[in-house]
Amino acid sequence: MIKEYLELGEITGTHSIRGEVRLNPWCDSPDFAKKFKTLYFDGEGKTPVTLKNARPHGNIAILKLEGIDTVEQAQKLRGKVLYIRRSDAHLPEGTWFIAELIGCEVRDADDESIVYGTLTDVSETGANDVWHITNEKGEYLIPAIPQVVIDTDVSKGIVTIRPLKGIFDHED
Repeated sequence: MIKEYLELGEITGTHSIRGEVRLNPWCDSPDFAKKFKTLYFDGEGKTPVTLKNARPHGNIAILKLEGIDTVEQAQKLRGKVLYIRRSDAHLPEGTWFIAELIGCEVRDADDESIVYGTLTDVSETGANDVWHITNEKGEYLIPAIPQVVIDTDVSKGIVTIRPLKGIFDHED
């Protein structure tokens, strides 16, 4: 499900007396924040803020936001979530934001009448992501690999898969 504004991460504290903030990024890496000129304090894009500088610092990002010039101003932002406009992200073909995958209906690639459930979570394991598919009988884990995930259409909210043998066999 395509969302216009997506969560980038949460401001967890201050970094310097110049008003920099520490961001716990909810994305692949702290470097991702550097791609944007404008961030938002809300999920509707009504409260923009210009990003003057961003740099990784371990597993967090240090941000300098326009108009935040003192440690006291930065401290007031603790706990706030920053958002990005999706159209500013420029993702490579065949990649999606996890937030867009969550809620997609998961169908069989060979028989569209078979619905396995809803994609409810994604675990990042290093080798490949693992998608959590939930239905009335429980939760199932599938590897997000090309042999299993055949098509992903987040605009329609549909993912088609060809599951590995045994994952859904006891569904009958």
